[in-house]
Amino acid sequence: MNYPKIAAQMYTIREFTKTPEEIHESLKKIKEIGYDAVQVSGIGPIEHQALKDMADEVGLTICATHISFDKLRDEPENVIAQHKLWDCKYVGVGSMPTEFRTSKEGFVSFAKEASKSARILKDNGLQFIYHNHSFEYQRFGDVIGMEIVLQESDPEVFQFEIDTYWVQHGGADPIQWINKVKGLMDVVHFKDMALDASEGPTQIMAEVGEGNLNWKGIIEACANNGVKWAAIEQDICQRDPFESLAISRQNLKKMGL
Repeated sequence: MNYPKIAAQMYTIREFTKTPEEIHESLKKIKEIGYDAVQVSGIGPIEHQALKDMADEVGLTICATHISFDKLRDEPENVIAQHKLWDCKYVGVGSMPTEFRTSKEGFVSFAKEASKSARILKDNGLQFIYHNHSFEYQRFGDVIGMEIVLQESDPEVFQFEIDTYWVQHGGADPIQWINKVKGLMDVVHFKDMALDASEGPTQIMAEVGEGNLNWKGIIEACANNGVKWAAIEQDICQRDPFESLAISRQNLKKMGL
C-alpha cells in the first residue's frame, strides 16, 4: 500500500515567518523536526528565488502552495512562473472568496471560474487543488455546497485538497469525502479535532493523533485512493506551533507514515 508523503503546512507557523530571516530559521526547524517537505502558505514577503534557495539549502521540497483565488485568476503567468521555479506542481487555493459562498448559484460560478484557471495551470504542467473549510457543507435545498463544487467543476483539471478537520466540523465524514473525490485528490490536509472541556466543551484543533478523528481509516482511505501528499496543518495550536508539528509527525510515524 502506497501511503502519502508527509509535509508541514507553513500556515501553522505563520507568526514565525514574517521576514526572510524568520522564514530561513523556520525552514531549518521544520527539517530538524523530521519533515522533508513543506506547503508554502501564510509567509511574509520574500523573493521567490530566495525561498527556493533556502528550501534547497535546508533540504526541503516545496510540494504545494496556497494562494488567493484573485491572484490565480488575475496573474496566471506569475503564478505559473513561481511554481515552476519552485518545482512545485500543486497550486492550492485555500478558500473560496466570500462573494461566492451565499448561494447555490455562487458555488456553481466558483466551480466554473476556478475550472477555467485550473485549465490554464494544467496546460502548463501544474495542478489546481481546492482546500475546503466547513462552510462548503452548508445545504442549499437538497444539495450541499461541496457537492455543487464536485458536480460543477471540470474533473480533468480541478482537484480537491480535503481538510479532515473542516469536513468533520461541517458535520460530514472525512473518510467518505476522501473516497468521494477518488482520482481527484493528490494532496490532503491532516488536522485533528478534540474537545476542550473548559469551554463548554468546544471543538478545537489538535495535533494529529491527539484528537478524536479516525486516523486508521483516514490513512487507509488516502492510500487506497492514491493520495500523494498529506500536509500537516494546525491553524490554532494549544502550544508552540513547532512543538505541535513535531507531535503530529511523531504520531504519524507511530501509525506507519
